[in-house]
Amino acid sequence: MATDPRAALDRLIAAFEVHLEAARVASDPDAAAVLDAAATLADAFDTYDDALYTAYGVDTPFDVYDEDDDDDDDLEDDEDDLDFEDDDED
Repeated sequence: MATDPRAALDRLIAAFEVHLEAARVASDPDAAAVLDAAATLADAFDTYDDALYTAYGVDTPFDVYDEDDDDDDDLEDDEDDLDFEDDDED
């Protein structure tokens, strides 16, 4: 059974509000409440994105990356930083 996009949007907005409150109260990005709220927010976004696409064939203009994707980007950045010097210089 498909999720209603309106209900998914309402849950997404609520997840944003919980995340904001957790960030405000904790004042620490690694606090358990902030991390839990972030995970809930990401799940709510995925649900909304899927519901929107299923109902209307429309994608949101956002991509969500997890920490593993960040590690891959860091590796690519490190490879970009390699210095290839010309050994023929005098």
